[in-house]
Amino acid sequence: MPHLLSDPTTLGLWALIGYLLGSIPFGMVLAAVMGLGNLRSIGSGNIGATNVLRTGNKLAAALTLILDGGKAAVAVLLARAFAGEDAAQLAGLMAFFGHCFPVWLKFKGGKGVATFLGLLLALAWPVGVAACLTWLATAVIARISSLSALVAAAISTFWMVVLGYGQMIVMGAALTLLIFWTHRANIARLRKGEEPRIGQK
Repeated sequence: MPHLLSDPTTLGLWALIGYLLGSIPFGMVLAAVMGLGNLRSIGSGNIGATNVLRTGNKLAAALTLILDGGKAAVAVLLARAFAGEDAAQLAGLMAFFGHCFPVWLKFKGGKGVATFLGLLLALAWPVGVAACLTWLATAVIARISSLSALVAAAISTFWMVVLGYGQMIVMGAALTLLIFWTHRANIARLRKGEEPRIGQK
């Protein structure tokens, strides 16, 4: 973590802003606006881009991916501009938390992959790019979204160290643990060889 230079009130404010931005369920909003049905009754029931893709609407899935990543990036960039790096990391972490546990959906949100990648790109773009490429390479080889997310999350702290962003390791480790927690059902299916592949309904 960076040195905590901001006062507690400022940090608390940006934590709240980050959470509220992260808690916007863009997948559900787009599904409703585009008439795709209730995501909770489709595929895995998740509100993220992978499950939106299972509706067959690639545009909606792409928009969900961009917006879920963008909301975390906006939280980070705003906090950095108005407060500092400590607030930026906290806002990004809380945006991720808000996506996974949104108050509007009884704390049952998404798994946070796009949000995770978006906040990494905003906090340290070389780390974000490396994490995205890790996800992409794993997806091309395995064709399993959850496995790609797990591999990208697990290796993200390695990229932080190699690329010179050691001050992000604590936050990175917390995000990795949260990614594995939100994917615990996927991990169980991976062990059984029952995890669906990308594009499979």
